[in-house]
Amino acid sequence: MRCLVVADLHYSLPQFDWLLSAASQFDLVIFAGDALDVGSSVDFRAQIVVVKKYLTLLSGITRVILCSGNHDLDERNPEGEKIARWIGEVRELGIACDGDSLTIGDTLFTVCPWWDGPLVKQRIENQLREAGAARLKRWIWVHHAPPANSPTSWGGKRSFGDVELAQWVQSYQPSMVISGHVHQSPFIPDGSWFDRLGETWVFNTGLQPGRPPVHIVIDIDGGTAFWLAAGYEQCIDLNAPLQRPAAPITDPPAWLTSLGQIADPNLARPASATG
Repeated sequence: MRCLVVADLHYSLPQFDWLLSAASQFDLVIFAGDALDVGSSVDFRAQIVVVKKYLTLLSGITRVILCSGNHDLDERNPEGEKIARWIGEVRELGIACDGDSLTIGDTLFTVCPWWDGPLVKQRIENQLREAGAARLKRWIWVHHAPPANSPTSWGGKRSFGDVELAQWVQSYQPSMVISGHVHQSPFIPDGSWFDRLGETWVFNTGLQPGRPPVHIVIDIDGGTAFWLAAGYEQCIDLNAPLQRPAAPITDPPAWLTSLGQIADPNLARPASATG
């Protein structure tokens, strides 16, 4: 199973266009939050309409997982906590989203919402406990923020990760956690696009402007993760202990190069702020 991982597209339509063009090469697209951008000049309701159209097209190409990020919150629940109501509506497209679990073969995916208060946090705890009772050979979480005190959440001066997530990882030891949120982590000293906490691999795509977006490809059956950004082409062996730095991609598989997924090293690579 090959998984294409993106996050933090922040209503970049060229990046959404690229995602549609690449999706057919993958068994699953994992979108780890922040499809929208609260700082955009485009009306938030219009952003939702447009992104839903992209998701409709995407779900017609391959399986899709989508979790909410902090930029996706559009409503408050009865308890007053912020939620992404619109993301729940994409479930009718067959997309696994906030609160869902998806089983593909011997892999269980658990999709966690962005939490804004104790009630949604408690729902995540309940969700993980219930999913943990039915875990399979591999258990992969999709959660917008990476765990605290990991290179994947390092912002340059402090960690922007989720403390509770780090505790949940320690308790349940899932196979992987897929995240985004801290845009600059993969590009700065002491940061990284990957980490390992016990038996759990943790990934954060990072963010750069332009097309294609920064993305991670996880070849689950092959036991390899590839990270592709402008000027960066790296891979790690998921069946080996954690090693730094990641190895350069020297012999990419044909399916990875056929659609131009190896990024252009001549593009600029500025680090951007956390979002």
